[in-house]
Amino acid sequence: MRLPIWISNRHIHLSQIDAEKLFGKNYQFTVIKDLSQPGQYVYQETVFLKWSKGQIDGVRILGPCRKQTQVELLLADNFKLGIQAPIRLSGDIQGTPGCEIIGPVWSIILDHGCIVAKRHLHITVAQAQDAGLVDGQKIKVKVHGERWLIFENVVVRVGDNYALDMHIDFEEANAAGLGAGAWGEIV
Repeated sequence: MRLPIWISNRHIHLSQIDAEKLFGKNYQFTVIKDLSQPGQYVYQETVFLKWSKGQIDGVRILGPCRKQTQVELLLADNFKLGIQAPIRLSGDIQGTPGCEIIGPVWSIILDHGCIVAKRHLHITVAQAQDAGLVDGQKIKVKVHGERWLIFENVVVRVGDNYALDMHIDFEEANAAGLGAGAWGEIV
């Protein structure tokens, strides 16, 4: 099975409450592009992230709003900010560090919510059944290119609302020399 690979940079998912604090009540975000997963998109607006050692400017906001604000960092961002965000699946934010988020209207301090996204594969129920995969399973994926390699511990996420693709971050993609149009296969 050929797996398209989606490469993501640091970004933030805001709760509705935090979006209103940072941008003002009834603010309308501007969608600039759709993401690979249905119903998810990138906004034009950005925020600043700040903590004890530094600040990161221009962090993209992804929509739609979620129940809880979540910051997805690159590993190197831990050093820049002075935090120790663990590698976790999206949504698994209990016991994680927080940071300050600065918007155009106000700033907020999260007491938790910063993670480095764990590599994972989105797949529909039917595709998972055809491939013999189950939700939560860890697989190996060989990526192709001049610097091909095998990513281990790729977590399978099964759902009817998913589109088939593997998510890795820029640091992982750079290690493998991957860019737009990258693909892999289960080994």
